[in-house]
Amino acid sequence: MRLVLASASPRRAELLAAAGFSFEALPVDVDERPEADEPPSAYVQRLAGEKSARAMERLVAAAEGGAKEEGTAALRETAVLGADTAVVVDGRILGKPRDDREARAMLEQLAGRRHEVMTGVSLRSMTAELCVVETTAVWFAPLGADDIAWYIGSAEGRDKAGAYAIQGLAARFIPRIDGSYSNVVGLPVARVYQLLKRLQAG
Repeated sequence: MRLVLASASPRRAELLAAAGFSFEALPVDVDERPEADEPPSAYVQRLAGEKSARAMERLVAAAEGGAKEEGTAALRETAVLGADTAVVVDGRILGKPRDDREARAMLEQLAGRRHEVMTGVSLRSMTAELCVVETTAVWFAPLGADDIAWYIGSAEGRDKAGAYAIQGLAARFIPRIDGSYSNVVGLPVARVYQLLKRLQAG
């Protein structure tokens, strides 16, 4: 089955490639602002679904613009994967920090306590959509001012939700997780495989 990743995230692409998936990347743009009083789990699931739907729309439009019969046949064997990941603490979503000051505030909030990483996954064919939200609990060690300043100075967390990357330098601050490691990086790969098998089975 042809797999299309509706994302420009290098981390999601790396996770899929490392697990042996063959896929194409088709980045799409969606409005990532949360709706009023939207729970974090509903937020990540909604964005994942919007991403997979937007990518499928583009694939359908491209098929209609070419050899229609061949394009439609190919789409019947295509699965589009959309995903969105959020760091959640005290029920609030921590997005990507706008600057170092915001990154510092996020790390201070995460230090010495447990938080959750939620990824909404949408796997879509032309006739069906399978959805799931994967949640992993993450524990941060206590962080001193020097730890936070050092990590911010590395610039690693500037484009990461919650201002950190578990697969990088921040690993030294995370003594424990409960759940999928790849989910914290950005995609619960084992769950994606399960969904793909279900979609193929019809």
